[in-house]
Amino acid sequence: MGARRFLPGALVLALAAVLGVASAVTPRTARAEVAAADPIDASMRTCLARSDTSSTAGQVQCMDNARIGWKAAADSAWQQLQTKLPPAQRKPWEKSQASWQASRDAEKALLSAVFATTRGSMYVLAEADMQLQPVRDRALALRSAVAKVSAGGDLPHRARACSADAQCEHAMFDMNRYYRRLQSKMPVRSRPVLTRAQRAWTAYLNASTPLVDERGRIDIIGARVATLKRLSETVGND
Repeated sequence: MGARRFLPGALVLALAAVLGVASAVTPRTARAEVAAADPIDASMRTCLARSDTSSTAGQVQCMDNARIGWKAAADSAWQQLQTKLPPAQRKPWEKSQASWQASRDAEKALLSAVFATTRGSMYVLAEADMQLQPVRDRALALRSAVAKVSAGGDLPHRARACSADAQCEHAMFDMNRYYRRLQSKMPVRSRPVLTRAQRAWTAYLNASTPLVDERGRIDIIGARVATLKRLSETVGND
């Protein structure tokens, strides 16, 4: 796959087509809106607009740099959170963080398997975006947790069982629907990769639910719905 060159105007349109998909289907939390002008995002936008990064490879590098920046931000926020958490909250947060990392590792294999079935520069950009966004979201979530703990905020009210929460049930229904759709469209040899990724994500959801309220749980599930929907609409495209 060659490194196709984009004219400046075409670059903006191509990026909007790729990056706009996630924002169109993923619930936007308040912390994401506040972080819209974060220096990491601003630096990425500047990088993407440069003429010397207008190739597909250049655009991917801009997004990879942003992902690395957000990973550093997440690591920094995690270190701050560890120093501020009351002892009773440390183990649940450690479990959540470890399960998030395990989920991300499994997700990388899933993205590779899905995008291996596609052809075209826009899918190279889409894969880079899908590698970036979850890291950004986790960094923002950890920053939000640090701010809340620093302000002496109370623990969130424990979420009801999903079966007692109509929004949760509906979100899980949608997630399972897109999971089955993606599974049916993936090559048979790659389906175990999807199974492992979904199990790792479920472990992350279960570990994180005690740390969030019902809206926070919906945000986690909603992001998964968006991911599976996007992948189910991507697999096999050329």
